[in-house]
This record gives sequence, structure tokens and C-alpha cells, in this order.
Amino acid sequence: MSSIDIPREQWATRAGFILAAVGSAVGLGNIWRFPFLTAESGGAIFVLVYLLLVALIGLPVMLVEFVIGRRSERNPIGAFRRLGHPSWRFAGAIGAFAGFVILSYYSVVGGWVLQYIVASFSGGYGGDAELFFVETASGTNAIVSHAAFMGLVAGIVALGVREGLERAAKVMVPSVIVLLVILAGYGATLPNASTGYQFYLNPDVSTFASDAVSILPAAAGQAFFTLSLGMGVMITYSSYLGEDRDLLNDSIIIVVIDTFIAILAGLVVFPFLASQGVDLETGGGGAGAVFISLATAFESMPAGHLVGGLFFIMLAIAALSSAFSILEVVVSFVTDTFDVDRVPATIGLAAVIFVVGIPTATDLNYLDAYDLFANNILLIVGGLLLSIFIGWVYAPDALEELGQGRGGNGLFDTYWITVVRVVVPLVLLYTVYLAVVEYIEFLQGTFF
Repeated sequence: MSSIDIPREQWATRAGFILAAVGSAVGLGNIWRFPFLTAESGGAIFVLVYLLLVALIGLPVMLVEFVIGRRSERNPIGAFRRLGHPSWRFAGAIGAFAGFVILSYYSVVGGWVLQYIVASFSGGYGGDAELFFVETASGTNAIVSHAAFMGLVAGIVALGVREGLERAAKVMVPSVIVLLVILAGYGATLPNASTGYQFYLNPDVSTFASDAVSILPAAAGQAFFTLSLGMGVMITYSSYLGEDRDLLNDSIIIVVIDTFIAILAGLVVFPFLASQGVDLETGGGGAGAVFISLATAFESMPAGHLVGGLFFIMLAIAALSSAFSILEVVVSFVTDTFDVDRVPATIGLAAVIFVVGIPTATDLNYLDAYDLFANNILLIVGGLLLSIFIGWVYAPDALEELGQGRGGNGLFDTYWITVVRVVVPLVLLYTVYLAVVEYIEFLQGTFF
């Protein structure tokens, strides 16, 4: 018998669900990817566009996923069969595939973080932060640490929703926030911190027109990545919810906390970089930016190894909290659809994802290729298709589901379905077009 007929496990508490969803959103996307994208994309103007997209697009799409997940009580692919529209399974499959690709290289970066924790407490980064990063980011060291990180992620997911995901989130998310606040407070005391704040918080709106082609896809991809949208995570997590939960309130809390942590991460990174005289517009970009530039900064600070150790511990916790949510998506699909127990499904899928990620552990160009394809294209396409489904195919039922837990629909619900039906598809269609053009140019310039 297919396990699709087995009663679904549920979150033990509302706080557990919210912290798990926040933990999924709060990860390397906030603390690793957000700062280097900000540096590459014009600083504060990128931050402004990102915040607008989070509010105008991110929140409505999160509600789209919450409605699908709770209504169906299934994974992103099985959800559409349960909703009576099996022909739309491809929309969920794109998201699940995106998460699969993302976790394959995300785990590699998580492995870097584990190596940096050890280095922080065992003598530093060898006096040459760039050389240390090269040795860390590719080759045998990267493959071994990639395996170690995936092993930790698989261990948490194998324990299940309450004992694994919920219990881990209740410890990890508050820990990340506390450590970030401590580091941000320390960063404010550093010399030249104001230069970092200026770059990060003072947007030059006049530059947007000329840079929109690169800023919009990057900001949209980051908004979806950091909120765990378009990859099926929020569908999966909400499938474990009861009907008494207010989806709107929960989604607002998750978006606000996640955005706060993303902004807080920048208040840590940019003062640290500015205090060491790093050129924020050139030295802050690239996948290795946080590692190279911050390792250099930590080497020069009083008690820098301790500060660095705390930073990378916080980054590891954040990375794990996101990674186990992504793995849960594909594990949920297998356990929902086939007669396979959670533990062997988790181990098998983690092994496959590890193998897929090996190229990114040997060449950073592959990591960039995976990242641009999954984040700037697949996530946006996934969100676009889910929004079209809810807005044009499933709207009456979606509104009914959104009203559960609040005693019916209100003014916001009408606004939401209008935005999902019209605004979200138009913005995301244009964003996908820009992203595909950019990705073709990247492939031509890098591999051909």
C-alpha cells in the first residue's frame, strides 16, 4: 500500500512550525549569499529592491505555498493529485528539483563553514586568507567536508518532524539571532564601520535604471531563496499544519523575522569588511567573499579568532537549519508516494545529492552555474507556476483555505488573490526573461 494513505505527522506547537519555517528561510542565503550579492549588485539599491520584492511578491507567494500544502497535506508533487489537479504536478516537480540542485551545492558551502570553524580555533587561516579559501573550497578537503555536512543534515531529517525538524529549529534559530546580535554590536565598535553602513543602507536610486537588468533577477532570486520559496519547502512544512492555524499571521511573522535576520547579517558583514579597508564594490563580491574578506578581517582584529569562531559557528547553525528543510521536501515526496520508511529514504537521497554536488566541490564555476540556474531561474519559474495555479485554477478553494483559522475571508484575501493572479505572474515572467538572458551570457563567458 502506498504511504499516501497513512495519517500525516503534524507540528507539536505553533512556535515549532514558525521556528522551523524561519530556520528554513534563515540560512546561508541570508548570511553568505545576501552580502556578496549586495556587494555585486550595487549595495543599498539592491537591498531596497530586495525588500520591495519580499513584501510585494515574497509574502503572497509564501501564502500560495501555505494554502497548497495545508489543503493537500502532501508534498509539492503529490499535493496536486490530492487537490484534484494531477496535471499540475510538474509545477511542484520543478520546485522539488530546484531544491535538489540547491542542496547539492549548498552542502558544499556548508562544508566550507565546518572547515572554517576548525581553523578559527586551531591557529587561524594560515596568514593568507585567499590561499586558505582555495584549499578549502575545492579538492579533497571540500569533498570530505561536503560529506560531513550532508551527514549532519540527513541525521536531523531521519528523526522526523517533531523529534528532528521541530526540536532542532527551536535550538538553532534563537542561537543564530543571539550570535548575530552580538556580532553586529561588536561590528558597530570597529573603526570605519560607518563606511560599511553607508554602502549598505544608503541607496542611490538613480543607478537602478541602468542596472535593473542585473539587479532585478538577483534580488528576486534572493527573495525566493531566502524565504525558501519555489522549492517546495513551505508546501511541505505547511502540509504538517492543522486547520486552526492562521496562515496569514504565521506568514507575516516568518517573513518579518527572516528579513530582519538578512538585514542584521549585512550589519555584521559590511562593518567588518569596511574596518579592514576592503573595497566593498569589488572586494565584497563572489562566492568566496564572506570567507576570504572576513577571514582577513578576523586575522587583524583583537580576539579575531574567537570572533571568527563565533561567526562561523553561527553560519553553520543557520546553514543546517535551511539544509534539513530542503532535504525534507524530497524525503516527504518519497515517503508519501512509495512504501519507503523515512530513515532509508533520507540516507539514499542524501547520498544521491552528495554525488550531484561533487562537481561544485571541485570547481567554483560549477557552483556558480548551479546557483544561477537554480535560484534565478528554477525558483522563479516554480513560484510563477504555483501562483498561476492558485490565481486562475484554484482561486475559490484557495480563498476558503486561507480563511481557515480566522473565521472567513477579509479585505486582505481579495487583495492577495488579485496580486497572485496579476502582479506576481507579470513581475516573475519579466524576471525569468532577464535571468535566462543573464544565464546564457554566463555560460558563454565561462564554459564556451
